[in-house]
Amino acid sequence: MIKTDQKTYYAPHGGHPGQNELLTGRAVFTEAYAVIPKGVMQDIVTSPLPFWDKTRAWIIARPLSGFAETFSQYIVEVLPGGGSDRPEPDAGAEGVLFVVEGELTVSLAGKKHVLQAGGFAFLPPASGWTVRNEGRDAVRFHWIRKAYEAVDGIDVPEAFFSSDQQVAPTPMPGTEGRWATTRFVDPADMRHDMHVTIVTLEPMDQSVQPTHVCSDLAAAAQWILSLP
Repeated sequence: MIKTDQKTYYAPHGGHPGQNELLTGRAVFTEAYAVIPKGVMQDIVTSPLPFWDKTRAWIIARPLSGFAETFSQYIVEVLPGGGSDRPEPDAGAEGVLFVVEGELTVSLAGKKHVLQAGGFAFLPPASGWTVRNEGRDAVRFHWIRKAYEAVDGIDVPEAFFSSDQQVAPTPMPGTEGRWATTRFVDPADMRHDMHVTIVTLEPMDQSVQPTHVCSDLAAAAQWILSLP
């Protein structure tokens, strides 16, 4: 669990359950939502990714996995020195990266961008980005991918980098500030056909705020629960 500016991000570390542990956690997938207990995020359910080194991924959502029909979402772990010079094999896919632990270096158009916990990147299709872990510890991040839906007369959005700390959250009406959303893209910007927002819920102990990653993709919403 990583805390930055009193915001908490959950990242799986894998491992295996003890032989004396009673396994009661079960993932639930429906056409409308998915519930994935953190206890099921073990080594046995990780997958390698093509053209990535020293990397494994937990596949949270992919097309045809119940509620996800248009996008995929992974939690990716990259060890020091790992990464990819060809991370996105689909030239028509756009992507969002959101770092929850460690430090990630994204290279785009000859410039390096270093993302720490809370760091956000939007990467349009065919942008030719690369990614490396140049730090000393493992980095873990959400990677959300979607086939970009072009519309005649509307430009493709440019890449941009931001962070959860740079964007002020907007309280939801009627919640007295206990529920807020961080929006990295203006919903009125028609160039974007997907939005990834951060949903922050205030717990009973107000010293820590658990944070969720919410992917609103073509009428499909996914919440990644990050409560301790």
